[in-house]
Amino acid sequence: MAMRIGVPTEIKSNERRVGLTPEAVRELVQRGHAVTVQSGAGLGIGAGDEVYAARGADIAPSAAEVFATCELIVKVKEPQESERRQLRPSQTLFAYLHLAPDPQQTAELCASGVTAIAYETVTGLAGTLPLLAPMSQIAGRLSVQFAAAALEAPNGGPGVLLSGVPGVPPASVVILGGGVVGENATGIAVGMGARVAVLDRSFAVLDRLDRRFGTTITTVFSSHSTIDDAVAEADVVIGAVLVKGDRAPMLIDRKHLATMRRGSVLVDVSIDQGGCFETSRPTTYDDPIYEVDGIRHFCVANMPGAVPRTSTYALSHATLPYVVAIAEQGARAAMLDDPNLLSGLNVHDGRVTEPAVAHSQGLEFVPPAEALGA
Repeated sequence: MAMRIGVPTEIKSNERRVGLTPEAVRELVQRGHAVTVQSGAGLGIGAGDEVYAARGADIAPSAAEVFATCELIVKVKEPQESERRQLRPSQTLFAYLHLAPDPQQTAELCASGVTAIAYETVTGLAGTLPLLAPMSQIAGRLSVQFAAAALEAPNGGPGVLLSGVPGVPPASVVILGGGVVGENATGIAVGMGARVAVLDRSFAVLDRLDRRFGTTITTVFSSHSTIDDAVAEADVVIGAVLVKGDRAPMLIDRKHLATMRRGSVLVDVSIDQGGCFETSRPTTYDDPIYEVDGIRHFCVANMPGAVPRTSTYALSHATLPYVVAIAEQGARAAMLDDPNLLSGLNVHDGRVTEPAVAHSQGLEFVPPAEALGA
C-alpha cells in the first residue's frame, strides 16, 4: 500500500536541517511511495528543489499543501505553533518532540488527534536511543567547539585558550554525564588539549570512559559534593545528562555560579529537555550566549542545526528504516510489529502514551499498545 509522505521546510529559528535527504526520498519513491517536499526545504543542506525533483519528489509551494495532502509528516524539530494547527487525526508525525518541558505542545498535539512518534524515545538494543544518538554525537562535539569560542576575548570571553601552551596550563572542562553526548564531548576536549573531568553516577559508564581515554581524563562519581568541587575549578561545564522522555535533572543551581571563575562557560546540551542548570533558558544562534552573575551560558536548543548537512545525513540514515516501515505497514501496524518503534509513541488520539511526559505534566498515561487498541 502506497503512502504519501510530506517533508515541510523547518521553521524553528536558524533550523536548516531537513527531514529527508534526496537519497532517502529516492529510496521511498522506488518502493512505490509518494513524497512531497516543500519548496526550499533542502536549501540548508545544499539540495535545491531540482535535486529533490530528480529523485522523484513532488515539490509543494507551501507547508499548507504538505500538511493538507500527506499522511506521514517527517520533520526534524518539534512542530511550531503554526504547524500544530495544521495537524489532523488521520496523520502521523515523526520528529523530535521533547514534550516533557513543553505542556503547550503536548496539549495542542493531543487536541489535533495526530499520532505523534518522537525520535528521542524510540529505543534500540539494551535501551539505547538510536534516533537520538546521531544528534547527541554531533551536539557533544559541537559543545566543546562553542565553549572554546566563548572563552575567546573577541567573543566576550575571558581570553582563555582551551589547550593552554607550554608554561600556561590548559583550561579545565567538566562534563556532567558520560553518555553519548558526554563521551563525544570528552573526545573533542581531549583532542583540543583541555584538562577534562567527567562525572557520572554509573560505574559502567566511568569504566568505559576510563578504558577509552585512560589518564588523559579524570573520571569522578557524581554526587552533590563532587559536582560542587568540580564546578568551582572549571573554565567550562558541559551539561550532558538525559532521562529518556523526561525533563533533565537539575544539577547546577544559581548558588554554584558564585563559586565559579568570572567568564567561565556553561553549555547546556540538555536544554531541549528543560536544561540541567537552574539558570538555563533556551537561546538561538541569533543570540546564543547570555550571562548570569558573570557566568556565560550557551543554551541553543537546536545545536546540531549549526552543521545542517552533516546533521541531516546522520539523522536521515538513522530514521529511514522506520520511515519505510511506517510507510509500508501503516503507523499502527508498524508500531505493533516493533516494540522499539512503539516506545516512540508519545501522543495518539488525544492521549499521552509516554509515561515520563504524563508524569512531568500531571496527565493521565495510557500505555502505547492500549492506545492503539491492541
